Amino acid sequence: MIKNDNTSIAENFAKWVFNLKHKDIPEEVRNKLQIIVMDSIGLMASAKKEPYIISLIDALQENGNCTLIGHNRETSPFNAAIINGTAVHGEDFDDTFEGTPVHVGAVMVPAMLSAAQSKNISGEDFLKGLVVGSELICRLALVAPTAVHRQGFHPTAIFGAFGSSIGISSVIGNNIKEMSSALGIVGSMASGIIEYLAEGTSTKRLHPGWAAGCGWQSANIAKSGFIGPRTVFEGTHGVFNSFAKNSIIPDFSHITDQLGSRWESKNLAIKPYACGTMAQPFIDCAIKIRDKITNIEEIDKIVAQVGEGTVHRLWEPLKEKQKPSSPYGAKFSVPYCIAVGIIDGEAGLRQFTDSRLKDSELIKLTSKISYEINPKDEYPKNYSGNIKVFKKNGEILSANQPSLRGGKKDPLSITEVYQKFEANLNFAGIKKNEIKKLSIFVENIFKEKNLKKLSEINFI
Repeated sequence: MIKNDNTSIAENFAKWVFNLKHKDIPEEVRNKLQIIVMDSIGLMASAKKEPYIISLIDALQENGNCTLIGHNRETSPFNAAIINGTAVHGEDFDDTFEGTPVHVGAVMVPAMLSAAQSKNISGEDFLKGLVVGSELICRLALVAPTAVHRQGFHPTAIFGAFGSSIGISSVIGNNIKEMSSALGIVGSMASGIIEYLAEGTSTKRLHPGWAAGCGWQSANIAKSGFIGPRTVFEGTHGVFNSFAKNSIIPDFSHITDQLGSRWESKNLAIKPYACGTMAQPFIDCAIKIRDKITNIEEIDKIVAQVGEGTVHRLWEPLKEKQKPSSPYGAKFSVPYCIAVGIIDGEAGLRQFTDSRLKDSELIKLTSKISYEINPKDEYPKNYSGNIKVFKKNGEILSANQPSLRGGKKDPLSITEVYQKFEANLNFAGIKKNEIKKLSIFVENIFKEKNLKKLSEINFI
């Protein structure tokens, strides 16, 4: 992409967005994002009965024409984006981007659904907004890998706000200046600290929804003529100087280089398990090794080899991780995830419940699992897993998962993604005929004249 040195990064990205045509979107990107839409909508419905969703619906009561997935209700675009986005990410079962993990679908799908339904936008324009916002989120994640997390912020919360802003700007008719201003405005709305890690509380769940809602607000505020800072990305007080660890030098070229020819959003990963991204390979290890264990009482201890950068989120404090205080906290406990992999052979929504957490046999095994730092671990460039099971008779069992299953090196098939979609809708109690109607809607979503058909699905 040709760049003008007198323009900012936000302006250059906005120029690309403004000039992008539907025909310029590669089929590979289109197909990946259709899968992301399917996965995200299934997850919206699966969380319908969760207390954090019920509390948000009770708190955010405002009339509107945007569907709350799973509830047969409509609300304002701002509130729909918040609630639906929180539902997608609520159980940490949503898509992720390898490198610096960000959750794109949880932000972009609810953001664009709200904009499309509120403004009566076609499925084709919905796709464009989804594409440009997803691409920006992924590219921002590459600028300074791990730096935002290390500073104490949630990358999805920070980068997601920019993605939803540019995506919505692109479909409500903002010009280049208004798009750039919207990005500048949303920089002052972006937020999300990771203190939820201390006790497994629900604020992380809220982050993508809040980012989606802020995109709606910033795009519309900019359209009215309000001006935001052009240098929101690279400025002295811009995003990376504010939200990222300064010891990791940002490479801003990732944001605009090869726009239109290199598509990062095609590399989005679909999670097979309902827990933190970096725990996933260790579950695969556990499942690989479980058939070699006839009785878990034979296990003396289990040691995982891990990347140093994962320890503060998924391994420490070790006593809490070995006995999680909440089902949500268990999703960010590799010891717990390894234990359910060995005992249950799976790690879906039913593995992270209050009743499962109270299983004494499971928690006994979890307490035997610890870690050691592997200096050769490729994190964050690659997510792998290695575990050793030490049996009381002296036998040692080993298992390895070389990369993230569901990621760019080992993607899930469309059949596997649909099975996950259907399982999540079954978990929510959606009737079989309504699941079929919803799957047909998703299959044709980019061809629809408008997305109001979504309100015709009976989720109750």
